[in-house]
Amino acid sequence: MKRFFLILVLLPWAAVAQAAPAPAPVAVPVPALSAKAWLLMDADSGQVLAGSNAETRLEPASLTKMMTTYLVAQALADKRLSWQQPVVVSERAWRTQGSRSFIPVNGQVTVDDLVKGMVIQSGNDASVALAEAIAGSEPAFADMMNKTAQHLGLKDTHFLNASGFFDNAEPNHYSTAHDMARLAAALMRDHPEMHRLHAVKEYTYAGIRQFNRNRLLWADPSVDGMKTGHSNAAGYCLVATSLRPPRRLISVVLGTPSDAARARDSLNLLNWGYNAFESVKVYAKGQVVSQFKVYKGTQNTVKAGFTHDVQVSVPRGMKDKLGVALTSRLPLLAPLDKGTPVGTLKLSLDNRPLGEYPIVALEDVPLAGFFGRLWDTVMLWFK
Repeated sequence: MKRFFLILVLLPWAAVAQAAPAPAPVAVPVPALSAKAWLLMDADSGQVLAGSNAETRLEPASLTKMMTTYLVAQALADKRLSWQQPVVVSERAWRTQGSRSFIPVNGQVTVDDLVKGMVIQSGNDASVALAEAIAGSEPAFADMMNKTAQHLGLKDTHFLNASGFFDNAEPNHYSTAHDMARLAAALMRDHPEMHRLHAVKEYTYAGIRQFNRNRLLWADPSVDGMKTGHSNAAGYCLVATSLRPPRRLISVVLGTPSDAARARDSLNLLNWGYNAFESVKVYAKGQVVSQFKVYKGTQNTVKAGFTHDVQVSVPRGMKDKLGVALTSRLPLLAPLDKGTPVGTLKLSLDNRPLGEYPIVALEDVPLAGFFGRLWDTVMLWFK
């Protein structure tokens, strides 16, 4: 059953955002979709624009490789891997079934070729080889995947392997449309160089030319990723990322009946999101939105704002109904470090709660001397 909702979700830089009653319906109705579960999310804010069964646990098939890609990117960033490092392909990796990048057993393949084989060709064999290179074994790598999932706030996700391939249905390997969108957003945010690889349409290795399975790369020039998946148990799945400046959207469809259906559902969702909503920048990163009273500090006030742009998507024609309210966490006591939450921004749409963001100190406020602290202590007695 379809449902429309508009909420803000918790991102690493965001405050707890509260689910709120849905705002007035948009003028353009949500398209009819074939997917068992689906979701459309604003990539920058984490704002969910629409979804159905988005918290239902389902097998993600090769969407699993987004987490493998995230961990490979971390290993490269931490210098635990290098792009030109040769990796010996184990028999276990070589024998992995499903989609393959045709790497040779006991042969040496560079990390660069393995990553391209996994990301562009969706090679299960390349995924296992990379997992073994990082963690020593695929089970150990799966433990790393699950710890990272917890760190990223993916509460309804659990992985058993690096590829998402199983001979039969595997109910203990699962995720949700919402978690897959969060993972896609994290990969783009933390490792943009890896995200760019998902836009590559084809790759040739060992003389074998293979094409990216994401049809939208050819159908829509705004689409630049991210991952397809398919199994008998999971159906046809797709996480699509699209940039039509200034907005970036992420669509997730799980359990569609065919390759064509997942492409059609995804494109319909993206087009709907761009047509039905517009982006509003409420405050810019570093902008001073208020000054709050501080006690026992070397100064009496602290400049407050945000460490990121605060942007929301609102139904077209309702921008003038967006409401903003600021509250401080009084009394504020020094010392205060830059980045410390000092208040809350409450957003509303047409007088209905939309969500909340933390306001943080944009500067340090050191502790005052003895007499300054003593004076403010007396002042607080009369508060």
